[in-house]
Amino acid sequence: MSCGGNIGGGSGGGPCGACKFLRRKCVKGCIFAPYFDSEQGTAHFAAVHKVFGASNASKLLLRIPPHKRLETVVTLCYEALARVRDPVYGCVAHIFALQQQVVNLQAELAYVQARLSTLQRLPLPSQPPSLPTTSSPSTSLHSSSHLQSNSNLYMHSDPLQSQSMTTAELTSFYKHWLENSCVGTCPE
Repeated sequence: MSCGGNIGGGSGGGPCGACKFLRRKCVKGCIFAPYFDSEQGTAHFAAVHKVFGASNASKLLLRIPPHKRLETVVTLCYEALARVRDPVYGCVAHIFALQQQVVNLQAELAYVQARLSTLQRLPLPSQPPSLPTTSSPSTSLHSSSHLQSNSNLYMHSDPLQSQSMTTAELTSFYKHWLENSCVGTCPE
């Protein structure tokens, strides 16, 4: 990481990214050296310098305890780069976009939960739409055609499977559902 990732960046052979950008000699106690490396730190320091100024950034870092300076430099870089990208709103535009994303996702979650609740309240029909009339109740429980019709019944009540039903199947299911759930209470 070029902004705060290279501790001791200026103590090597060349100047730190800040001193390289400012075209000055990087001294041993340079406040920027631990946080701006000589390779990519120059671009990040350019943004910090453009937005805050080198003197203000230096004064700010000197007032911060050494153990919190890394976080401060990362924040300065983030805000400076955001301000360079969007001079009017800076990082506030990104925060606003994230807040809008949270609001949209919460609305989508509420919609899905309401839809799921609605689908869970639908009564499951007690009998499949087409029962075999020739078999006795004891043999129909164990027959494969009854098991097949039960699986079709669950397919009709599953919203993900219902998308693949034909219009005739939907009409049959709806009529069966009306017959079983609206006994004497549904308007004709």
